[in-house]
Amino acid sequence: MNLRNLMIWAIMILLLVALFNLLQPPRDAAGSNQIEYSRFIQLVESDQINSVVIDGDQIRSEGANPVHSIYPVEDQQLYQILRDNDVEFEVVPAPSGFNIFGWLLNIFPFLLLIGVWIYFMRQMQGGGRGGAMGFGKSKARLLTEKQGRVTFDDVAGIDEAKEELQEIVEFLKDPSKFQRLGGKIPKGALLIGPPGTGKTLTARAVAGEANVPFFTISGSDFVEMFVGVGASRVRDMFEQAKKNAPCIIFIDEIDAVGRSRGAGLGGGNDEREQTLNQLLVEMDGFEANEGIILIAATNRPDVLDPALLRPGRFDRQVVVPNPDIIGREKILKVHMRNVPLSDNVDAKVIARGTPGFSGADLANLVNEAALLAARRNKRLVSMSEFEDAKDKVMMGPERRSMVMSDKEKELTAYHEAGHAIVALNVPAADPVHKATIIPRGRALGMVMQLPENDKLSMTHEEMTSRLAIMMGGRVAEELKFGKEKVTSGAASDIQQATRLARAMVTRWGFSEDLGPVDYGDDQGEVFLGQQLVQSKSVSSETARKIEEEVKGLVQGGMDEARKILTKKKKEWEALSEGLLEYETLSGEEITELLKGNPPDRGSDEPPSKDDMPTGSVPVTDEDEADDKGPETSGGPAPQGA
Repeated sequence: MNLRNLMIWAIMILLLVALFNLLQPPRDAAGSNQIEYSRFIQLVESDQINSVVIDGDQIRSEGANPVHSIYPVEDQQLYQILRDNDVEFEVVPAPSGFNIFGWLLNIFPFLLLIGVWIYFMRQMQGGGRGGAMGFGKSKARLLTEKQGRVTFDDVAGIDEAKEELQEIVEFLKDPSKFQRLGGKIPKGALLIGPPGTGKTLTARAVAGEANVPFFTISGSDFVEMFVGVGASRVRDMFEQAKKNAPCIIFIDEIDAVGRSRGAGLGGGNDEREQTLNQLLVEMDGFEANEGIILIAATNRPDVLDPALLRPGRFDRQVVVPNPDIIGREKILKVHMRNVPLSDNVDAKVIARGTPGFSGADLANLVNEAALLAARRNKRLVSMSEFEDAKDKVMMGPERRSMVMSDKEKELTAYHEAGHAIVALNVPAADPVHKATIIPRGRALGMVMQLPENDKLSMTHEEMTSRLAIMMGGRVAEELKFGKEKVTSGAASDIQQATRLARAMVTRWGFSEDLGPVDYGDDQGEVFLGQQLVQSKSVSSETARKIEEEVKGLVQGGMDEARKILTKKKKEWEALSEGLLEYETLSGEEITELLKGNPPDRGSDEPPSKDDMPTGSVPVTDEDEADDKGPETSGGPAPQGA
């Protein structure tokens, strides 16, 4: 509790004490010996009172039985009556002059009430930014700390984005460098990229490099239930920025307030549209806001209003993508600064094994490795912890406590071996990194394929090979146990294969009958949290052809898998037996096992992660992302590809 609150409580207590004293009756009047004035005169005339004291309007007798009465000042006969009855009396003289203390004591409660009323009225009228009537004030937080400042040295893996923002830094440091040549710095920079790529960190680094004040606020902080509040907050935010210019205003998740106006049914939200209108005016209106640079971040640029993206407002759009292998290595080194590492830790090897990871994913990977090392009572984080952390992040934690019957283990082993053998024999496929029948996450088993380099696209040959790999588990169950014994474990495989085949036909033009035409129906606009799909007009005949093409591609993958597993039956069965015995096999161990060389482990324990290849990398293609966590359907059954 601070001093201000203590003073308020002290004043309130004094006020209560003063009011209590005012409401108390006079001390002398509280006695039980008070009598009427006429009775008092009777007692004097009957010689029952010998002496009295007259104090203002109070008259008291002295003696064994004192009494008290109120003396009416207008009675001029009192003194004569006292003399006639030989009653001694004493008159207390009235105080002379003005008693400032008594006056203050009398008016103090009223002054206190007036002061408290004024204080609360100031609070309600916004005397503080958090007052009851202060909701029209900006909620932007000003960051000007000297210690803990973020610079470009703390941001890695997005060199192109840093180059784009370097001009803003130079302008804030030396505006005359650009102004003498007639150049104008962009008023706004929009950072676009998927979640976790470091957009907010990049904005803070710009302010840190330029060493200027940095205002940060979320797009949702502008939106309230009262119309006009958001616009008021925008005005107040720019007023604060003008007082601290040159400065940077950073709005995170600007799509919360910057969506296209008039979209969807019924027009739109008046409050949000008024806030957006005020933001547009402040950025590029009649009044120029010199020295104020607005940086915003979003991962949904497609829903933003075109007026925000025009030159003069957010006229510089900076893409902040997921880092490549070089960027991942740099990001890992940044996050490893404060982690005690073993000599065998190689950031480049870890970067090769984590394609598609964002900066946040890599930070989480380093943190998980550190937690594992602490759990194992190690003083240094070794490569083993990074490998275990990578498997946990990508495939989920191991569920060794899960009880599986021998029949389920056998079925899982043949299912996963089918995936692996097909993957090793199709024309184009990523190397097999690991096969396991130990449940991980929601999968009872899986085969993990990791590309050797970052992949930005897929060829037709890779897609058809991928279809065969996906269907390899289902075909393996049929060949080993018969169609009557096939389980629902291939539900995720079938779903992914169907989605990939449909994309090949409707989006990527891999159908000779339908041609290179986009038949996709997933383009739509978002309104009130729901997607209003604007389906393209496709005739029933075309829809029938699409379904036939999709079925033909999936069936073709299934036929290719059956052909490979029939031809490589001995290798398939050998790998299945190896999985039943060792539970987890690395890519190198699978290759040696198929050559007739079983893994040399010296025990029945699963292989150590130190023996597994660390240069492999996970699948990152859009249609293969579900391999990291296949969904269980139909009860315990083999899952995953």
